[in-house]
Amino acid sequence: MEAATTVLPATRPQHMRALAHANRVRLARAELKRSIKAGRTKPSKIVLGCPWQVETMTVGELLRSQRRWGRARARKFLSALALNENRELGKLTERQRNLLARELDAKSRRAPAARALAAA
Repeated sequence: MEAATTVLPATRPQHMRALAHANRVRLARAELKRSIKAGRTKPSKIVLGCPWQVETMTVGELLRSQRRWGRARARKFLSALALNENRELGKLTERQRNLLARELDAKSRRAPAARALAAA
């Protein structure tokens, strides 16, 4: 007796669906990074909201998407918070998420004042 098998309708293969999803995430992240770099979006809002496109994005990658933030500045900032730059945003605890957002807001408020002092 033959085993009964159920055959799904011919849809796109799994690897093609995964590739399409990865492309959607990549494009959405690129747009989000451009928005952060231009100052239209605050990184703290991204951390608190954690939209679908950034769930697997690392904290370091988000920080480096800001203007004038490189690897060294991101590491120094995160070491004071006891956070690893390779931690995914979707895996942060609520406490870590709130702490990171609060410190990012505080840092962004201090930055214009520091630039004004340096220019004077």
